[in-house]
Amino acid sequence: MLKTMRKNVQSLKWVLWLVVATFILSIFFIWGLSGEGLFGKSAATSALASAGRERVTAAAYTQALRSRIESLKTEFKEINRGFIEQLQVPQQVLQQLIEQALIFSLAREMGIRASDEEVAAKIMSFPGLQQDGRFIGFQEYKRRLQYNRINLGDFEDSLRKEIILTKTVQILTAGVTATPDEVWDAYKKSKDSAKIEYLALEKSKVELDKKPEAAEVRAYFDKAKETYKIPEKREAAYVFLKNDDLKKEVELSESEIEKYYKDNQAQFQVPEKVKVSRIFLPFAGKDKTLVQAEAQAVQTKIKAGGDFAALAKTYSKDDKAKDGGDWGLYDWRSLAQPEQDAIGKLAAGKVSDPLTQDSGISFLKVTEKEAAATTPLASAKPQIRSMLQDQKARQLATERITRLEKEAKAEKSLEAAAKKANFKVASTGLLKSGQELGDFDPSGSISAALFQLKEKDISGPIYTYGGVGLAQMNKSEAPRAATFEEVKTDVEKDVTEAKKKDAALAKIKEARAKLTDKNWEDIAQKYKLEIKTVDEHKKEQYIGIIGENKEVDALAFSLPLKQISEPIAFENGYALIRVLDRKEAAKTDFEKDKETEKNTLLESKKNKFLQSYVAKLRTEIGVKVKYDLYLQINQEILSRFETEK
Repeated sequence: MLKTMRKNVQSLKWVLWLVVATFILSIFFIWGLSGEGLFGKSAATSALASAGRERVTAAAYTQALRSRIESLKTEFKEINRGFIEQLQVPQQVLQQLIEQALIFSLAREMGIRASDEEVAAKIMSFPGLQQDGRFIGFQEYKRRLQYNRINLGDFEDSLRKEIILTKTVQILTAGVTATPDEVWDAYKKSKDSAKIEYLALEKSKVELDKKPEAAEVRAYFDKAKETYKIPEKREAAYVFLKNDDLKKEVELSESEIEKYYKDNQAQFQVPEKVKVSRIFLPFAGKDKTLVQAEAQAVQTKIKAGGDFAALAKTYSKDDKAKDGGDWGLYDWRSLAQPEQDAIGKLAAGKVSDPLTQDSGISFLKVTEKEAAATTPLASAKPQIRSMLQDQKARQLATERITRLEKEAKAEKSLEAAAKKANFKVASTGLLKSGQELGDFDPSGSISAALFQLKEKDISGPIYTYGGVGLAQMNKSEAPRAATFEEVKTDVEKDVTEAKKKDAALAKIKEARAKLTDKNWEDIAQKYKLEIKTVDEHKKEQYIGIIGENKEVDALAFSLPLKQISEPIAFENGYALIRVLDRKEAAKTDFEKDKETEKNTLLESKKNKFLQSYVAKLRTEIGVKVKYDLYLQINQEILSRFETEK
């Protein structure tokens, strides 16, 4: 599930030739002018990253990250810090700004410019500055920017950059073409689909009779010892200031809490809550007439006042049946659109009429429904107080660590500077890059920072979930081959996983031998296999438990209808598939859409070429990133989402 969401977020990635000007207005409307409020003017304008002579400022990164988070809130409704970090949003945003800087660096070298006339034309065609299809006029244009607290020079500079970026990309991609055969292949890939059904067994669902024997584990290690390595480790002295300790020094007034509430109303809006249950009767492997008769019987029981949850446990055949058909507040949003539409029309406590689709018949019930609302100030106060205390504690920690950093670098000793300031110095012990350190750094920010330092170097402030730290790198151990004793636990785990996968293969082979057209559900239940149907599978599409799988892609468009495949390996187990139906692209339809398809393919090829070219530029030009400032900005922004549920 997470992998799918991560792919969805990556699909939001800016196409490089559509620069930030098109969303600058929304950034200012939602978040205010810049990153100055967080870090002060000098920090906001300082370089977070550089590519040649081009810089990515702290303010630019702050605005871009906030804008991306706002887009996520629209896409996924409710998000928190963990969700944002798991999707690697900060990394993606920084990467995209660096890519743009690399293109600008190349444009400078090529002498590409944007004239004042081109900027004026861009302003006059800007969508937000049109009324009745005409430009609103320069006086009104200036008035609107001023009203929205948007700096005229910054806005026009962003448009100038967009023009330069567009010109540069057009020059770079001018030679990219798409042949007729490539266009047809791309069209087929987008239109061809197969309705497939699969049985899957994950190795995690397999239980072994006994643990691997010691000799077996040792033999496994001896055969694959070159794959077991002890990575480089580093050790440092460090000082760490915990937020929770500094909160005791923070004082807050009622007026500060009220001002935060007033300035951040959107944060306290509670969206509509709808909780849904479903009874699903699939057609797969059954006579439709019998399923329809069963649906009629279920409807009769519902109308007679039968308990919906009990009926779901008895009749429903989806993965929520065991929970009484409960799809909760959010999971139901992954149901087919006709089902979501039906849910939207139901009042609390009401059940839909039977809804028939290609895959089966469903009954839907809205078990709870709460209208959208705004959390009142009295209820929001504890959350606001905690948030502001955390922010002020972090600011206090940053001020103290920054002073300590200056003194430590002057002394060339963190220990000496810490002793003067009465701070406690501790040792990290030997750590791998990214290894956690105590409960205050579960994401491994301190250990990761050590791998940016040379011996005896002193870091800048290191920001973690729990506070702010400073470290001086003391020693390192080079990577080396592992001894058996050092990795024995890992080897035992690997042997167990291998044996579980072998057992999963044996079990699914046994199940396949007994499968017929009519008994898929019975076999799935007997062997504890998961049974799923995909109505329209396309090549390179992510499939639930299986993920992306080239073998499934090939079989979906080559296996005879209803023929059962041999076991197909995927990362965590094995699956059997059968194709129930196929839809293939028609040449007549292609002729109508050929031009659109060609343009889509060209855009895709240009983007791939550009990504490859930018990777080359990165190597040639070089990129530098101030990771301490990057982590500080992330902490300041993401801390707003730590208490959101």
